[in-house]
Amino acid sequence: MSGRSGKFAGEDPFEIVRSWLAEAETSEPNDPNAIALSTVDANGMPNVRMVLLKDVEQDAFVFYTNYESQKAQELNHAGKAAFVLHWKSLRRQIRVRGIISREDGPKADAYYASRGLQSRLGAWASQQSRPLKSRAALIAEVAKVTATKGINPARPPFWGGFRLAPVEIEFWADGDHRLHDRFQWRRNTPDDAWEIERLNP
Repeated sequence: MSGRSGKFAGEDPFEIVRSWLAEAETSEPNDPNAIALSTVDANGMPNVRMVLLKDVEQDAFVFYTNYESQKAQELNHAGKAAFVLHWKSLRRQIRVRGIISREDGPKADAYYASRGLQSRLGAWASQQSRPLKSRAALIAEVAKVTATKGINPARPPFWGGFRLAPVEIEFWADGDHRLHDRFQWRRNTPDDAWEIERLNP
């Protein structure tokens, strides 16, 4: 743990994540909470896409999606995932790997209700990841949903959150002459204590 001071200091990795995220919110031009989420399909073929990290809980990270999407199917099948937060403005990144579970209770309801009306209607209208005949067909579906669901639609049963409970979190910061700083927090299960190690750049 030698040299773990300054931006790397702390005994709770989630507090460090929150601190770095707060810094990024003042320096990143767009979506400082954007994560590149990596999954694998039933054949072990990897997949990655950008999603928005919506909550850093006491011991997990939460994001939301359509449960019938390709990413959700892959998350459900593997039960594991990884993501990276990268901030070009700060020259830092955080890599996370862990265990997946669903968040489809009151927290998902509250987050869905906090979204703009068009986003809530869009969640009903979009059959995410499946073939779409045309953009006009999607717009027509949004209009149909608007007529049937009204201005206060309930959360769709096929839309909600996923919680990633990490077993590995790595904090990386750019260093002079490519001598970067890397600290890895690891544990065997989400219930175990963390072990911290400095890694070579």
